[in-house]
Amino acid sequence: MAKHLALSVAAAVAVSWLAASSAAAAGFYEKFDVVGAGDHVRVVSDDGKTQQVALTLDRSSGSGFTSKDTYLFGEFSVQMKLVGGNSAGTVTSFYLSSGEGDGHDEIDIEFMGNLSGNPYVMNTNVWANGDGKKEHQFYLWFDPTADFHTYKIIWNPQNIIFQVDDVPVRTFKKYDDLAYPQSKPMRLHATLWDGSYWATRHGDVKIDWSGAPFVVSYRGYSANACVNNNPAGGWSSSWCPEGTSAWIHRELDGAELGTVAWAERNYMSYNYCADGWRFPQGFPAECYRK
Repeated sequence: MAKHLALSVAAAVAVSWLAASSAAAAGFYEKFDVVGAGDHVRVVSDDGKTQQVALTLDRSSGSGFTSKDTYLFGEFSVQMKLVGGNSAGTVTSFYLSSGEGDGHDEIDIEFMGNLSGNPYVMNTNVWANGDGKKEHQFYLWFDPTADFHTYKIIWNPQNIIFQVDDVPVRTFKKYDDLAYPQSKPMRLHATLWDGSYWATRHGDVKIDWSGAPFVVSYRGYSANACVNNNPAGGWSSSWCPEGTSAWIHRELDGAELGTVAWAERNYMSYNYCADGWRFPQGFPAECYRK
């Protein structure tokens, strides 16, 4: 009797878990489209509440997802747990993009894997009208493979703010005479892919496929953003949800700028505004306006 009861309870728990997982998957596919191999994207809900999306990379394919909606300004955040062990050559991303093409806009957070025991590099970059090459790169002050951490992009008409666990590490300001992403709606993307040609030590270290499959997990995605599915662009406050005032005019105060300086001083590994070899004719104009 006890054995049959235990089996019945176990079966009920299994059915409940499957139902929760199915509901989580249904909610995910209402908001996102899968990129790459569909069987490399797995949506689960361990407790019926917390939805996790696991992306897989192996020799056959990388994977990712992209939002069905397009946005023009917003606050976007997600929790991520990166590939552990020897992750050299892998690139994990959370970014906004208006699409491919010479005049596209893009706001990037990318994580470039490394050999076991060596730190990840977090790459931040901004593209406006096809003009990029504005990377700030950082080592992190924690192990991003041991647990989930929160990464955030705040994009408004004044500036773009990058945050790690609510700590500002970079701000990219708008100047009226310089290109800034402000007119092209963008989709949210998350991907895991083979960046061997570029990611680790400028491409010198390739992916070790004997460690595949590589897996990265996402959860807690949030977009408090202005939805604009009009390809022609433009912006109206009527497209924005309640709570927009918390970020639409957000700029860093003195203490937060001090935090950015702390991150630059202690964890920055690359700053395009200090790369004279890359810009022998002079740095981009915004570099002189700090």
